[in-house]
Amino acid sequence: MDNAQLILAAMEPLEIALIVIGVLVGAVVGAIGYRAIAARKLAEAEARAKEIVARAERDAAAAAEKTRIDAEKSLLERKAKLDSELEAARNEVREAERRIAKREDLFDRKEESIAQREANMNRQADAIRAREEKAAGREVELERVIGEQTQKLHQITNLGKDQAREMLLERVANECRQEAAKVARKIVEDAEHDAKEKAREITIMAVQRYAGEHASDGTVRTVEIPSDDMKGRIIGREGRNIRAIEKATGVDIIVDDTPGVIVVSCFDKVRQAVAVEAMRRLIQDGRMHPSRIEEVVEKVRAEVNESILRYGKEAALEVNLRGLHPKIIEAMGKLHYRTSYGQNVLRHSIEVGYLCQIIADQLGLDGTLARRCGFLHDIGKAMDHEMEGGHPKIGMDFAKQFGEKEAVLNAIGGHHGDIPSTTFYTPIVMAADAVSSARPGARRESMEKYVQRLTELQDIALGYPGVEEAYAIQAGREVRVMVDASKVGDDEAYLIAHNIAKRVSEEMTFPGEIRVTVLRETRAIEYAR
Repeated sequence: MDNAQLILAAMEPLEIALIVIGVLVGAVVGAIGYRAIAARKLAEAEARAKEIVARAERDAAAAAEKTRIDAEKSLLERKAKLDSELEAARNEVREAERRIAKREDLFDRKEESIAQREANMNRQADAIRAREEKAAGREVELERVIGEQTQKLHQITNLGKDQAREMLLERVANECRQEAAKVARKIVEDAEHDAKEKAREITIMAVQRYAGEHASDGTVRTVEIPSDDMKGRIIGREGRNIRAIEKATGVDIIVDDTPGVIVVSCFDKVRQAVAVEAMRRLIQDGRMHPSRIEEVVEKVRAEVNESILRYGKEAALEVNLRGLHPKIIEAMGKLHYRTSYGQNVLRHSIEVGYLCQIIADQLGLDGTLARRCGFLHDIGKAMDHEMEGGHPKIGMDFAKQFGEKEAVLNAIGGHHGDIPSTTFYTPIVMAADAVSSARPGARRESMEKYVQRLTELQDIALGYPGVEEAYAIQAGREVRVMVDASKVGDDEAYLIAHNIAKRVSEEMTFPGEIRVTVLRETRAIEYAR
């Protein structure tokens, strides 16, 4: 048996009955208490439910009232807005009606004016027809009179119609030629008189404001050597050293009998600069063999390339230009090693840039754009020894590849007159280029080129009919032309001077400007005996 059975067996029957009765009584009391508690909680829940329902009804009524009020307010606002829009539309309609009425009045007046004009035109047309009829009658009469006079002239002069026409045309041509020369001379003289004063003022002011250096430069072409023994070492065994230098640098080394120097010859001034500096270092170092030559040349070439970039950046910074492509800056740096008639081209480009800006500012143009045109005008000289064509065309194509503006391209390509000027900046660059080149001491040229220029000047002048003598004077800056006074008139002498100057500008290359003076002299000589 388990523990419960043992306990029951040990208890007396009376105790068991009391326990059972106690349990039953407790159960009845608990049930009654539970029902009382449940009834109370149910009553409380019903009360709360009624309160919640009442509160919900009150809230619903309030919300409905608020919704109704909001709806009425919104309706009133919409009605007011619609009334305002309707009133604005009515005003617009009234304004449109007023404009339409005004236009109708205007159209009525125009219609009346057109009708009056048509009437006037009809009257004028009738008058013109009457005049035409009258002119036609007069023309017939005039032809008859001219025919009679022509016949009488033929009878008097004994000339045929063709001969008379030729004589008349020749006379009219001569008179027209003289009159045209006079008119052209008067127009050009007046224009030159007004333009020269203003141009002289602007040019003098530009030159005074830009006081840059203009001493003549030259590219080093010789290398000093300490002794004649060094010449032998430079040549090397069977000429291997000099061939190595020429192959590495691309220049020609001329070793002649001149004591103490050797000559470095090359059209490319950058390669010439590399060769000269490499020769100097090799001479100082004293070691002469092909591998050493190649090592020194490569090192010097790298330094020169760095200096080219440095010169280009310094020049761009000096002229205060931004947005230049790195290739353009590099090309401008190469101009440091290029000279024209002894003038350093990079310094010349900087000077032209500033002169262009000053002139453009005086004329009311864009000074920054003019400075850019002047600075880049000779960029083609950095590569004209490598490509076919003149430096204006080469420079224009090169700048076009790197996005330069049309005004800059036209200034580069047209500053020597190779292409027509399409902007005002090209003539400004031409003037500034001439001013920079014509500065005292800015340029120099060899004796051969100087003599050749003088000869070309005289030959061009002597090629015109009526010219007897021509002399180039003032170092080739003026040509004096003597004409036959019996064949050339005063006005024709002016035309000859103009044509000579034009031909010189088109066919010759010269620094600055050349003055053409035509002299016509009439002498009356008689002897008393």
